[in-house]
Amino acid sequence: MTKHRETISLVDDQGNEHDFNIVDVIEVAERRYAILQPAEGGEEAVIFRVEDDETLTTVEDDEEFARVAAALQDLEEYDEVELADDDETDEDEEDEEEEEDDEGVTEEE
Repeated sequence: MTKHRETISLVDDQGNEHDFNIVDVIEVAERRYAILQPAEGGEEAVIFRVEDDETLTTVEDDEEFARVAAALQDLEEYDEVELADDDETDEDEEDEEEEEDDEGVTEEE
């Protein structure tokens, strides 16, 4: 585990630049992951996989994300770190399923 207090800038798909504080770089299953928190503060940390060429890649695989999140939660020093995870996505999917169920139901008077 490597402690960092640096700020880096990342460019999103639309060309917008975002500043992040590097919370830490951890190793899980022989891969390195950067834990970044938006420099503006108040937002949840995000996990990026550090590729061999030092580029950062978004972790999109749910199982991979869960492994890294679990490893991070096992570290006592990060009890306070909230990760931006797929809980919101799960809630959104549940809402969409409920909406789909409601669409098929018609009210009788």
